[in-house]
Amino acid sequence: DLIQKKRSILRNFPVLGHMRYILEFLRPEIQQYFIASDESERPFNREIRSIIYQRAKNVRDTVPFGTEQDILKVGYTWVLHSLAPKVATEEGSRIIVGGPDCTKPYNASRLNISAMSYGSLSPNALMALNRGAKIGGFAHNTGEGGISPYHLQGGDIVFQLGTAYFGCRDDEGRFDPEEFQIEAGREEVKMVEIKLSQGAKPSHGGILPAAKLTPEIARVRKVKMGHDVLSPPAHSTFNSPRGLLYFVKQLRELSGGKPIGFKLCVGRRDEFLGICKAMLETNIYPDFITVDGAEGGTGAAPLEFTNHVGEPLEAGLVFVHNALVGINVRDKIRVICSAKIASGFDMVAKIALGADMCGSARAMMMAVGCVQSKQCDANTCPTGVATQNRRLQHGLVVDEKKQRVANFHDNTIKSFLEIIGAMGLTNPSDLSPRYIMRRIGDECVKPFSEIYEYLKPGQLLSQNVPDSYKRFWQLADADRF
Repeated sequence: DLIQKKRSILRNFPVLGHMRYILEFLRPEIQQYFIASDESERPFNREIRSIIYQRAKNVRDTVPFGTEQDILKVGYTWVLHSLAPKVATEEGSRIIVGGPDCTKPYNASRLNISAMSYGSLSPNALMALNRGAKIGGFAHNTGEGGISPYHLQGGDIVFQLGTAYFGCRDDEGRFDPEEFQIEAGREEVKMVEIKLSQGAKPSHGGILPAAKLTPEIARVRKVKMGHDVLSPPAHSTFNSPRGLLYFVKQLRELSGGKPIGFKLCVGRRDEFLGICKAMLETNIYPDFITVDGAEGGTGAAPLEFTNHVGEPLEAGLVFVHNALVGINVRDKIRVICSAKIASGFDMVAKIALGADMCGSARAMMMAVGCVQSKQCDANTCPTGVATQNRRLQHGLVVDEKKQRVANFHDNTIKSFLEIIGAMGLTNPSDLSPRYIMRRIGDECVKPFSEIYEYLKPGQLLSQNVPDSYKRFWQLADADRF
């Protein structure tokens, strides 16, 4: 230590220096287990993690002695309950996805597993998730890494197609229609999602560190071993809103009429409105749009993108909903939202804002054992969820964890429906932003319907375009992102 030249602290203080590195290595665990309060941790605090674990294990999930939240704090949010509560129907826990051009609509759960790829997650984690989806009757998004054998455990699949076209690409990395037709034609595949961007690193492209790349992952993705697998920032198959919709049409035909949609984190608003203009000009509509929020998570992302790129879910969700209402096509397109969906209240709030369905990724990871150790990008996940290390994967027992995935889904849906009933409603489709309240000042509370601006049907096509949308609508171009 005294002779080496790379580390100044060890060169000057060899004993204390090693102690410092040990404490630094253990700092996240010390913070998590001994210092942090139930409300202080990010991205998921202990209270939320505890409710996920309890519901996954199917044990008591009640809390004693009242709320620990500061209900007078700015940002506190709640629902308006009714003095004539109802019993929400199980029928409301599902919704049909499929627009006018879809010949194979899918009867989806209101809560499904968001995109997580093979490579980011371990084989055992994927098998537990998919088998849990089969038990609970909900869908499992493959992520952009392609369909692996571990996704094919009997559960319904949403096949995600990213910018690298993993699983359906030629030797040059370009989209291969024949390979796609084979993959999308599987009976397990119920929907196809084109990934334009994601919340944690919008417009950056996916990252699979070389340390997590195995020969099997390389075969599934059709890539070479020995280096980081980086997805391009943008698609090569199209470069305009009009091109995106023609690609939607092509995939719908190749898949035999299955629901086709796309996922994005909202950025430049004129670009999304350009997609809306392209819908009107081509008469081609996606069957669904997934809105991801900047608070969404992933295994690996640059700090600057994670912290400072992309719009948070609430604002992005309201904007997309408004845009579709404003051009009179909201009834043709389902809106899915994803980013920190972990409870029945999360689902109620997001559907009231404008979504039809919710996707959950990190909460589902916790259902199979994730403890938020934040080692997803280092291949050292101690629970075997986000690692390709076989020794660590061994700790995750698929037959034990699959039931926990199903339990978490079922108990969260149960909580969701109970809140709907407490609001005096019988179906989630009756939710409205006026039913959700938020404290926006020390002595001021407002419903979402007053916090956010909501457009009237067809308003973007009229002479009465709101000032907040007018500039973006004028800039929007169906032939240019």
